Amino acid sequence: MADAIGLLRPRTVIGPSLRAVGEWALRFDSFVHVRIGGLVRGTCWLMLEGREPVLLREGDTFMLGNPPPYVLASGLEAKPRPAAPVLARADDGFVRIGPSSEQDLYLCIGHIAFDDSNAALLTDLLPPLVIVRETDPHGKRLAQLIDQLATEVGVTAAGGPLVQNHLAQILLVHMLRAHAGQTDRPTGWLGALNEDGIGTALRAMHADLSHAWSLKELAEISHMSRSAFAQAFKSHVGVPPMEYLIHWRMSLARDALVRDTLSIAEIARATGYLSESAFSTTFRRVAGSSPAQFRKQARQWPSTFGQGTNQSRA
Repeated sequence: MADAIGLLRPRTVIGPSLRAVGEWALRFDSFVHVRIGGLVRGTCWLMLEGREPVLLREGDTFMLGNPPPYVLASGLEAKPRPAAPVLARADDGFVRIGPSSEQDLYLCIGHIAFDDSNAALLTDLLPPLVIVRETDPHGKRLAQLIDQLATEVGVTAAGGPLVQNHLAQILLVHMLRAHAGQTDRPTGWLGALNEDGIGTALRAMHADLSHAWSLKELAEISHMSRSAFAQAFKSHVGVPPMEYLIHWRMSLARDALVRDTLSIAEIARATGYLSESAFSTTFRRVAGSSPAQFRKQARQWPSTFGQGTNQSRA
């Protein structure tokens, strides 16, 4: 998980936090990548387009992955208004709806954006909505992280943005762990990490990417026959093991090409290819362009390849 999240180069925008009392409803537009939020105090409804409304309670945490438009509201009958103009009025990291009250809702929200070139490694595995209740096994830890994050938003202190960024990424990891452990287990590498044999093979691949892995060797690491391993891997991850290895290598290659610190020959060797031509052939098949073309495009449009999109404060 650490390998994948590091490769995604996450960037976090926290807040503004919302304090509200009385009747209210805010409509958020669809967006890319991941939004995480949690209720420090109070309750509210989350209405995601195409899904049944969900009541969020104090201590609950939620994660939205590439979701359609959604509404946060005090009640199901409240009339929504666009969220962006309301959040734009933030003062010291807070937006208030209604008069100050000790009984108001306190909602902390963060948006995590990834490099577009590899964002699908994670976002393709996530449903539009994941909810972790405070009563769930991971719930109390997540509620504490949300509380810490909300505290950092509410104070002006040295290193505040750095602390917020790290807390948000820790929160993301714990949300992914919680999601992977829920009854509806996700497909892909995220769910497979919890499987002893398949997880062992995944970790071995990631630990030594330049190694010339074979199906036989990976099966032996997993203590399975080749046929049983291949079947189990595809069942849990969604693709055959050697195809997964190719795509993971190409994900790292895309990242290295964007960073522009290694030659194409060096990237080929680092990702397990004996020749630059063999690497280039595979890269073109997976990425749709040659490594040289991909690097040229990354230099021309660095905001698309290296900085990601959509970092709105919502």
